[in-house]
Amino acid sequence: MLKPPYLLFIGDATDPLSIKMARSAADWRPEKCIGEYRLAGCEVTTGCPAMSIAQAVELGAQSFVLGFANSGGHLDERYLSHVMAALDAGMDIISGLHDKLTNYPELVNKAREMNAQLIDIRHPTTRFSTGRGHKRTGKRLLTVGTDCSVGKMYTSLSITRYMHQQGMHATFRATGQSGILVAGEGVAIDCVVADFISGAAESLSPDNDPQHWDIIEGQGSLSHPAFAGVSLGLLHGSQPDALIICHALNRSHMRALPHVPQPTLEHTIELNLTAARLTNPNVFVAGIAVNTSSVSDDEALAWCRKTSEQLGLPCADPVRHGVAELVARL
Repeated sequence: MLKPPYLLFIGDATDPLSIKMARSAADWRPEKCIGEYRLAGCEVTTGCPAMSIAQAVELGAQSFVLGFANSGGHLDERYLSHVMAALDAGMDIISGLHDKLTNYPELVNKAREMNAQLIDIRHPTTRFSTGRGHKRTGKRLLTVGTDCSVGKMYTSLSITRYMHQQGMHATFRATGQSGILVAGEGVAIDCVVADFISGAAESLSPDNDPQHWDIIEGQGSLSHPAFAGVSLGLLHGSQPDALIICHALNRSHMRALPHVPQPTLEHTIELNLTAARLTNPNVFVAGIAVNTSSVSDDEALAWCRKTSEQLGLPCADPVRHGVAELVARL
């Protein structure tokens, strides 16, 4: 069980995208976040007050969240002393990395001594079945992307929140470590054995009332050489009725792969619809959600209007413009 309030550990990060775990909690569950713990050289922030471990504990912090997400999900050994200090202070440790906290004997021994928990939320403990592809009741929306880190989780959460405000029945289904920290539950799809990815997605979004929407957080991209496999399994198992295409404006190449160009929105739509029809022949694209943080407000509106006209689909930045147009298509 995750125990807030949280102290968000962001280390000495310099890339805003590298602290997406911490930023997600700070943006979507600010009431659970007491502050952030930074090291010398850190150039980014969650917007939470900076404080020491001792200060956070004095204010009631219960858990020390490893708020970074590096390539490969490794726990840098130079951070271990800070994790040990948090354990010494009586806090649980929450990690979304691929490296398990429980693989470090010194952390296991210290946690046992302090009666604290080591929580590896990226590693599911459920035993999954392979996917069946049977039609399930209820409705499902899956966010997919042109690339990684383009706003699939933020779009999913924004849509879920807006649906609740409109009196609709909807549930956010987390499929990554950041989403799990926000929702308090879910399945980190990228840590499921490949044969069981579609089955895990099916179990995450079971039969439901006919008018209920499961809003399923997408992962990776069918166009990303490293993560297309996870994206495909999630797409098949989610059995989506609707897709939202997520995109980050002004990227020149796939994240961390300078030699791989970004796909067009048209190609992304075609790829995802073709793959999704395996388990739901009636799937459709409800709209485009774009991260326009690289341009001005006026440029963002102009780009969205032009794209909407070209594709015949609503297009909006969920942060700047909201998601009303996207939900209306449903």
